[in-house]
Amino acid sequence: MPRIKYITHDGKEYDVEAAPGVSLMEAATSHNVPGIDGDCGGALACGTCHVYIAPSWAAKAGAPAGEAEGEMLRLLDNYQENSRLCCQIPVSAALDGLVVNLPRGQH
Repeated sequence: MPRIKYITHDGKEYDVEAAPGVSLMEAATSHNVPGIDGDCGGALACGTCHVYIAPSWAAKAGAPAGEAEGEMLRLLDNYQENSRLCCQIPVSAALDGLVVNLPRGQH
């Protein structure tokens, strides 16, 4: 299974084995990664699964964000060009080794 590393804004690291096909949000919430809440369950309605994807991983993660995701992201305080909602990124073998950074303010 692909391994994903989630890094909180204060530098704590959480390594997760994620099943292909689940979203990065589902992988994080099922492993109790703090700062990924997924309050809306992946319906693009809350932004509580906001993450930063390094530019070197953007193509593999399916970036750029689609129109609806982009609109939600731009409403967030910590929006950056590499922002994504991890509910919109399905895990695949291509994401093995992905490092996901969480913005300040998500605990």
